Amino acid sequence: MLKSLRTFIQIHKRIKQHATVFSIVIVVMLFGLFLEAYMHDFNLVYITLFFVFSFAFSAGPLGVLNLGHLKATFVPSGRFFAGQEGNILVEVTNISTTPSWSVTLHAKGSSIELAQLKGESRATLSLPFTPTKRGIFQYAECYLESKYPLSTARLTLAIEDIYRGIAYPEPNGKSLETFLNETETHYGEEKEFDGLRVYDGSQKLSHIHWASVAKGELLVKTFTKEMQTADLVFDFYKAGSDDEARLSQLCLWVLACEKKHLPFSVKLPKVQLGSHKESIDEILTTLATY
Repeated sequence: MLKSLRTFIQIHKRIKQHATVFSIVIVVMLFGLFLEAYMHDFNLVYITLFFVFSFAFSAGPLGVLNLGHLKATFVPSGRFFAGQEGNILVEVTNISTTPSWSVTLHAKGSSIELAQLKGESRATLSLPFTPTKRGIFQYAECYLESKYPLSTARLTLAIEDIYRGIAYPEPNGKSLETFLNETETHYGEEKEFDGLRVYDGSQKLSHIHWASVAKGELLVKTFTKEMQTADLVFDFYKAGSDDEARLSQLCLWVLACEKKHLPFSVKLPKVQLGSHKESIDEILTTLATY
């Protein structure tokens, strides 16, 4: 019994209680019933007063135990890019044998409801997050909230864990196909017909699909490339007009090479990165922290 009381006190210290509209209603009801019982001495009023007080008093400990046995931590959440929405994953674990009810995860203007979390189980929730700029970021100030069981108090449990992540440059600029078309003499000749695409000004006029032009559409023929060099080489200074545009362009090309399983290297002012030595995430991290 003493151990359980000590555990409850420890849990209670971690939880903050906030008044709700129902808190005021309960106080008004108790005050009105007390006056009615004092003035008229009705047994029914005493019984009602006792039940209202009992429900209001028991709701507090039940709510504390409902929320206090939960633990929330951030888990690895994949890649983030500046200006693009991603998801930060939060794992909520119930260490008690009894289920927790009506819990909501709050973080930076967004919230996710968790109707029930069974005893000794866990759930993974996704919080939308859009980095405003590239580089290292921190995500914190999250908390769990519950009004269980009677909404007479709003209980909150702060998540002490902090998510530390990195936002890569926003992938933007010319496509890898456009880059290959512009540097065709260096990176191979056309090998096989690969379909049609909309003309964007970078393709050669000899590739125009005249049958589509006759139908009112300006399409060009695309071909797969037979690579003549070991690696594609992306030069920082040739990738854009300013540093941010260059980093965004390089990020786009790196991701395209990853998707197509193409070897490549990136020439930065003071270092050269290659897909043979560094991983894709290491290369992207260098771009993000440049």
